[in-house]
Amino acid sequence: MQIPRVIPVLLLKDAGLVKTQQFKEPKYVGDPINAVKIFNEKEVDELIFLDIAAGKEKKKPNLKLLHEIATECFMPLCYGGGIKTLEDIKSIINAGVEKVALNSIAVEYPDFVKKAADMFGCSTIVVSIDVKKNFWGKKTIYTYSGSQNTGIDPVKFASDIQNYGAGELLINSIDKDGMMTGYDIDLINQISKEVDIPVIACGGAGNLQHLKQGYEAGASALAAGSMFVFHGPHRAVLINYPSQKDLQNLFKR
Repeated sequence: MQIPRVIPVLLLKDAGLVKTQQFKEPKYVGDPINAVKIFNEKEVDELIFLDIAAGKEKKKPNLKLLHEIATECFMPLCYGGGIKTLEDIKSIINAGVEKVALNSIAVEYPDFVKKAADMFGCSTIVVSIDVKKNFWGKKTIYTYSGSQNTGIDPVKFASDIQNYGAGELLINSIDKDGMMTGYDIDLINQISKEVDIPVIACGGAGNLQHLKQGYEAGASALAAGSMFVFHGPHRAVLINYPSQKDLQNLFKR
């Protein structure tokens, strides 16, 4: 039986792993290489690494660290953060990474997505969309690690950006990030209905049922951070991942 991909999302800051809540107050949770080794043993489907400081602080991707991570990583790897040029993407791929996640630059310069897809193939290009709602409940896209409100509607942007060659969309709710109360189901559902490319749900998953709800809302893959690095009510750091048997039982029809 084909089951959806379940993907840990690991946040990088200054070469260490951190975790945020609503994109704020990053808490150090460990060494990225150690985390990759544990996820190797647990046979995870895929890993996404996002450098949350690179774009905001105008830093280039840490290619040395990425090469070390890719060398250890036994599963497909996606990286996002600080990507500004086609040469950046080429260097990241040469470091051993299979996919790149474009965030702020995709919003500011959609043509860059087309150029990247033309050069490296649509399957290499993931567009990451960070969404937050305002006081009146209107959801808009934020860039630069959630610091800049673009005022852009995420559903329309998702529909438009697939036409520029995005191979997948990573939809992340800033409001839900790190809260472990479940995905923004309405957002996932709306975007999934508007696009023909895979949607990766992200932001808010705290248990297996949340993953199932994201899948039922239309997501092709389910991503999470806190769920895979914390354990228990006191959020003790513990790298974990559901067994293949648990995932088979969760998604069986």
